[in-house]
Amino acid sequence: MTDSIMSKAATMEIPINGNGDTGTLPEDDSLEQAAKLQWSLDEKDLQQVMVSGPNLNETSIVSGGYGGTAEGIIPTSSIKGPNMHHSSSSSSMSADQTTRGVAVEKLETVKKWGLNTYKCTKQMISERFGRGSRTVDLELEAQIEVLRDTKRKYESVLRLARALTNHFYNMVQTQHALGDTFAELSQKSPELRDEFGYNAETQKLLCKNGETLLGAINFFVSSINTLVNKTMEDTLMTIKMYENARLEFDAYRSDLEELSLGPRDALAMARIDAAQEQHQLHKEKYERLRSDVIIKLKFLEENKVKVMHKQLLLFHNAISAYFAGNQQQLEQTLKQFNIKLKPPGADKPSWLEEQ
Repeated sequence: MTDSIMSKAATMEIPINGNGDTGTLPEDDSLEQAAKLQWSLDEKDLQQVMVSGPNLNETSIVSGGYGGTAEGIIPTSSIKGPNMHHSSSSSSMSADQTTRGVAVEKLETVKKWGLNTYKCTKQMISERFGRGSRTVDLELEAQIEVLRDTKRKYESVLRLARALTNHFYNMVQTQHALGDTFAELSQKSPELRDEFGYNAETQKLLCKNGETLLGAINFFVSSINTLVNKTMEDTLMTIKMYENARLEFDAYRSDLEELSLGPRDALAMARIDAAQEQHQLHKEKYERLRSDVIIKLKFLEENKVKVMHKQLLLFHNAISAYFAGNQQQLEQTLKQFNIKLKPPGADKPSWLEEQ
């Protein structure tokens, strides 16, 4: 308001008479009143500033010259630390959103796991008490049972072969010690030198052949162990996954059947659609794992026949050659199956320590 009054006073025309003197104007009183009003306003503003002091948050920066429009006024409160305030608030907001997203994701995972566990437990209990139906593949179930029985029998063979290896190892060590004793006595007993010498040579030969046979038996044990505890176990792990998938499939199938027998309102239809989707997903998983089990059982049978044919032939030829005293045939058997023995005196763990 004061600016408009001063602008009016500054631009008011002053008439001049013919002698160059200013005439008496009716607006002189208004100019004087405007000057007094401006002085009183300035004095009041100065007193207010002296009392309260300037508020930097409410000051403004004018872009443009004097008399610019209001669009050029920038409040200083809007530029006070813009980078720190905005970045800190945005970063905290982003961190909160990330934390909230992770928490929601974990909650959904736990919720799905709990629901799936409940359905599978309910299905398993109903099957155990004969109240629920289960999907059965008779041919595949028979093959799985044959595999489990075969694994039990092969584990028995493996256990007995390891026992034979331990006993035979002790016998070979005894023969080695006995041969050394005979050789020492041959040197200290001149009257029995030849007799002790013959027995020392015999025990050393038996010890050498025994070590060769131990190499063959050790190879047999290692191959059976790989077949039982790796190849068969891998197939059984796939079978376990297949059985779990079968239980889940039957659980969601039973759930869908129960919902289908209920009402058909909008809420029920939404639940039926969701159950149908879950049923289809678990059906596909069940069929995929069933196919994997069939393929693995087929390859396992082929691999088992091939491995056992080789190992049983090795075991038979090595045992026969040893107890027949045919050293040449025994060594030929190891060469036939590419079995390399540890050279005598090598600073390596024995075959028994490697078990």
